[in-house]
Amino acid sequence: MTSSRNPRSAPTRHSREDVADAALDILNSFGLADLTMRRLAQSLDVQPSALYWHYENKQSLLAHLADLIVEVPSSETSPGTDRVRARCLALRERLLAYRDGAEVVASTLALGLGAEAPGIDLTAALVDAGTDPETAARVSGVLLHFILGQVSHEQQRAQAGSLGAAAPTDTSESESAEFGFGIDLILGGLATLR
Repeated sequence: MTSSRNPRSAPTRHSREDVADAALDILNSFGLADLTMRRLAQSLDVQPSALYWHYENKQSLLAHLADLIVEVPSSETSPGTDRVRARCLALRERLLAYRDGAEVVASTLALGLGAEAPGIDLTAALVDAGTDPETAARVSGVLLHFILGQVSHEQQRAQAGSLGAAAPTDTSESESAEFGFGIDLILGGLATLR
């Protein structure tokens, strides 16, 4: 007599990258407030405890997402402060590419858990442009705070507008111009320190 048991399908194993990709999808679809370990596990069809194989806790997941968000390909073609400006613009674009991207990166930086690459890169670009290392590190911090604040403001206005809570008065063109003005103002201030 033969047994007619239905073999259970083997559970799908997900890599760390699979988990991060699913988390980024949830972030873009629902926002940071709705990115929970439970929702993430559900999207991967696993138990929440399975996620802790890849990430110690939610904050370590967010730190990894922040590192992915701020990955900006190197552009060494521009000289001096033009390179710094180009890096700032590229970082803004990366942050805007992810819903709540600025909030994820800002919280990770504030806790010292990751997303250091832009600061290191901006500091190096400033040193290459002739700024002493100590001043370059300070200006890099100022630039990062400006970028994160400006993008956070843009993302909050966009979200409020999508919910009908506020009519956006700024267009993306004027926001881009305002952003460029802020970067130029900071770099212009740096020039007076030299």
